[in-house]
This record gives sequence, C-alpha cells and structure tokens, in this order.
Amino acid sequence: MAGFKYEHLVMDIPDYPEKGVVFKDITPLLADEQGLAACIDEIADNFLGRGITKVIGAEARGFLIGAPIAYRLGAGFVPARKPGKLPREVYTQSYELEYGTDELQIHKDAFGPADRILIVDDLIATGGTSVATARLVQNVGATVEGFAFLLELAFLNPREKLVEEFDREVFSLIQVH
Repeated sequence: MAGFKYEHLVMDIPDYPEKGVVFKDITPLLADEQGLAACIDEIADNFLGRGITKVIGAEARGFLIGAPIAYRLGAGFVPARKPGKLPREVYTQSYELEYGTDELQIHKDAFGPADRILIVDDLIATGGTSVATARLVQNVGATVEGFAFLLELAFLNPREKLVEEFDREVFSLIQVH
C-alpha cells in the first residue's frame, strides 16, 4: 500500500513522559487494520529480495512491528531486550540515552555469522538503540542489511549517525522535521 498516509494515525501527546517532550503515540496506527497492514507491507516490500534471514526488534515496540515484518520476509525474529529479560546466555551492548545509559541483550544463539539482519524499531530519535543493536549484530559477525522505522525524528539527525557508522539503508515511513 505504497502511498498510504500514516501521519493522521500518529498522535502527539504533549508533555509526556515529562514536560517539554512531545510523545509520538503509534497505538492508533497499530489499532487501524489498514494502517497496520500498510506499514508492515511497505517496510517488508522495501527489503524483499535482499536475503534477510533475521529481523531484530528492539524492546518493546520494535517487537510489535518486527515480528510481522519478519514473517512477511520469510525470516526469523530476534528480540533485543533490556537486561535480565532473556533466560539463556546473552551478548550485551551498552548505549547512551539523552538522560543516561542503558543496555540491550540478545541470546548468544539467536543468529550467526552467515545471517543478514534487518533492524526494526517503531521510532528513531538519536539513534542510540539502533547503534547498540547493530553493534550486537557485528559482534556476532553477522551482516546488518538495513534499518527500518515507523517514525524518524529527522530534526535530531539519526539517519546521518547510522549511515556514517554502518553505511546501510535507513528506511522510515514518517519523517518528523
């Protein structure tokens, strides 16, 4: 459904989670059957035929779109989780947030060097989560094939950060300037 208009299905919530922040609420997009189908199809169609074997979705909203994209691509899905959420041996990657640091983890046996990975999340702001996820992929020796997002806060220039460090396609359905 290329050409679908998504913007009306993303709500701005001022002063959430704190004063001065405008939260981008994607739950109306996820609740809309045409909007959900269109966003999954458009992202998956963009990456079809590239040999992607696994899709990684970052906790937690990246799971919501990453799993159906993996299904559409005929790929497996790997969750990148916060510490303490995965039951087996994990790789860990720290990253910077606007207000501190955090970590992501993946199971050590989730993928291997032959895998070609698409990293998916609902939103990219500064790029910290996506950079950490891509570093996890590289540490295993797999290949990052691209990045996909529902929303990109383009005014924060996250695309430049990802392309500079990983030189891979960054695909987003909505860019907020």
